[in-house]
Amino acid sequence: MKKWLCAAGLGLAMAASAGVQAADKIAVVNVSSIFQQLPARETVAKQLENEFKGRASELQEMERSLQTKMQTLQRDSSTMKASERSKMEKDVMAQREQFSQKAQAFEQDNRRRQMEERNKILSRIQDAVKAVASKEGYDVVIDANAVAYVGTSKDITADVLKQVK
Repeated sequence: MKKWLCAAGLGLAMAASAGVQAADKIAVVNVSSIFQQLPARETVAKQLENEFKGRASELQEMERSLQTKMQTLQRDSSTMKASERSKMEKDVMAQREQFSQKAQAFEQDNRRRQMEERNKILSRIQDAVKAVASKEGYDVVIDANAVAYVGTSKDITADVLKQVK
């Protein structure tokens, strides 16, 4: 009976130490903080701005032209002939539709490109997290935004930021 109790006690001790060892292999990283601090993010933002600058300018010009025509129509519609007013209304409607289509295409293209570039940066961050976790011997790395509390000794954000830069 005494041997049985010793074996059970030894088993519990081993299980407890295994649990402590597993807890030592967990770290956290603040991915959003790394993303915000990366100089590459600003470079990509400027690159995308330059990429879409021409189309944005074209859309702004179309919008100004459309507003001018709408103001002219409102101001002069009472003095125009019915045929002229009808023609101008159709022209404004056609131009509004064209503007709407181009603006929607612009937004979709811009959003798609931003997501592509964002995913490239996040992929680099993910690779850096894997490298740091592997080097430090962590089994699990959790995003800090998904954890209620963590001690600072298990935060590898600074190491990952160094790795990404």
